[in-house]
Amino acid sequence: MSELRGRAAEEPGAEEGEQDAGADSGILRVFGRQLKRFRIRAGLERPDFASTTGYSPSTIAAYEQGRRIPPPKFIDRADELLDAGGVLQEMKEEVARAQYPAFFRDAARLEAEAVELHVYANQAVPGLLQTEEYAQAVFGMMRPPLDEDAIARRVVARLARQEVYGRSPQPMMSFVTDESVLRRPIGGRSVLRGQLEQILLAGRRPTVEVQVMPLGSEENAGMAGPFILIETAEGRRIAYVEVQNVSHVHTERRLVKGLEVKYGILRAQALTPRASLSHIEELLGEL
Repeated sequence: MSELRGRAAEEPGAEEGEQDAGADSGILRVFGRQLKRFRIRAGLERPDFASTTGYSPSTIAAYEQGRRIPPPKFIDRADELLDAGGVLQEMKEEVARAQYPAFFRDAARLEAEAVELHVYANQAVPGLLQTEEYAQAVFGMMRPPLDEDAIARRVVARLARQEVYGRSPQPMMSFVTDESVLRRPIGGRSVLRGQLEQILLAGRRPTVEVQVMPLGSEENAGMAGPFILIETAEGRRIAYVEVQNVSHVHTERRLVKGLEVKYGILRAQALTPRASLSHIEELLGEL
């Protein structure tokens, strides 16, 4: 992941669930202006509105100035208190997308709406499977380094993607992960242990298939790098490819079809889902 472009200055009174905004987040400035307009129309001074919502005045100011990302619960509460008629709530999805680096926002939206997700990973455990500790370690190893606040924002955003598991109906998901990723002790052995345990739990879900590409395999169609395949409720098939801070969302059928064929080959070359879970249990036993 590349670092968010720009960074807002920290202010006291940060609330749980909020994040700093990137400089390119125009939707936050639009939301902030609307929030302020509705507050003034309601005849509320900032401290009074802050007290009513349970947030500090400095935090409300940061929201109104588009410098922080308000959590969904605040947007719902503000829309109700200010009698905004759903105007603020209508921006909730776009505001939520602002928590991601700009290059990943379109992919994050598609991922959240997908009916099918298929992931090939050969560099790190896929974000949809990562534990908080593993994600913290991954972002902590970025070079140039991220500061602590940026790391915290990235971890929150990554874990938020896993809300897809709580959707009803859940999307069908499959993961093919290179064994080297599952052996690499990013963050230390205890972090890796927790990560492998989480992968096992995910792999036992009825809507999730986990496969391992073994180190001993002489064939691997995924040497060009990781990618994600997405299918939407409308039947659109999309591919997301990212490497070295350069990402592409592919919609051209020829390109997407090529990656779909590659993924099918990868699944055939990898261990079966049942054998993969058994192999992960063996890896756990080695730690």
